[in-house]
Amino acid sequence: MNEYENNAYFWQKVDTLFISSKLSISRRKGETHPLYHNLQYPVDYGHLDDTNGKDETGDGISVYCGTQPRSVTALIIAADILKKDLDVKILVGCSEEEVSLVLRFLNQTDYQKTVLIRRGNDIPSWGVTDN
Repeated sequence: MNEYENNAYFWQKVDTLFISSKLSISRRKGETHPLYHNLQYPVDYGHLDDTNGKDETGDGISVYCGTQPRSVTALIIAADILKKDLDVKILVGCSEEEVSLVLRFLNQTDYQKTVLIRRGNDIPSWGVTDN
C-alpha cells in the first residue's frame, strides 16, 4: 500500500514539463561530482533548461537519465539539512537497477535523504476537476 495517493493528471503535467523543455546533460555516467570527489554519477545527470530548479549550479530541474527509452520513470524528493532545502529530481528512462543506483548515490551522506515517488495511473476523487 502506498503512503500517498498517486494522480495520473499530475504525471501528465510532469510529462509535459519534460517534453517541452530542453534536456542538457552536464555529467556523464561515471564522472566525478564537482564538489564531492568521492561520488561518481551512476547514470547521466543534467537539468531541464528554462525551468526553476535548485541545485548548486542554479540550473533548472535536475534529471537523472538511465538507459531505457526517454520517458519519466519516477521522481525523487531530497531533504538536505545543510542547504535547508527540499529538491525534486526527475528520473527518466531508469531501469529498476538504475533507480536503486541513483537512490544509493543520493543517500550517501547523513545530511541528505530522499524518497522515491513511482509513477502511477490512478486518479483519486480529489484529482478530478469540474472543467
